[in-house]
Amino acid sequence: MAIKECLIILVISLATLLLGAHAADPDITSDYLVPTGVNPDAKFFTFTGLSNILWSTNTPSNVTFKVTKVTNDEFPALNGQSVSCALLQYAPGGLNAPHTHPRSAELLIVLQGWLKVGLVDSTNKLFTQILQTGDIFVFPKGLVHFQVNLDSRYPAVALAAFGSANAGTIQLTRALFASGIDNAVLAQSFKVDSNIIQKIVSANTA
Repeated sequence: MAIKECLIILVISLATLLLGAHAADPDITSDYLVPTGVNPDAKFFTFTGLSNILWSTNTPSNVTFKVTKVTNDEFPALNGQSVSCALLQYAPGGLNAPHTHPRSAELLIVLQGWLKVGLVDSTNKLFTQILQTGDIFVFPKGLVHFQVNLDSRYPAVALAAFGSANAGTIQLTRALFASGIDNAVLAQSFKVDSNIIQKIVSANTA
């Protein structure tokens, strides 16, 4: 094999490794990371922000869906640990609208009630499933997915686990219709009249 071909392969391999390294949380060179001025004890490694929610019989009264995140922002001990979670509460009929997590897959376990979940892969194939209490479903990293509580009487609760201290969430409707993308671009993309786009934009930016 010629030297030029070897160099090309080497460059491609290094680029792949570098891109892969930036696709997940960076490795740390210590057991854990501590914010400046903090003297860690057992409480530093403890998060109690979900206990009241899990023990309460009340559900959100003014929203159909509520997410309580536990990322490195809410729980600094997660910094550098490549793990986080979120508690998801669904009122009857509640929807966690189509979205993606750019930095992690999601492992969802239903704690109460039942949910219909779905994901769309890169070939635009839709996978849907009905999950009962105790069932677990995985949403691969970066793929569009959703959950909906189709029960008209009872709420549902689920816990989502992530392989990143901050997996990130991109809500598709907000990304498309509340980010400032030109209405003409959206109208052409969706092959609809610009007046329809304006109505959708207004609904998502109100």
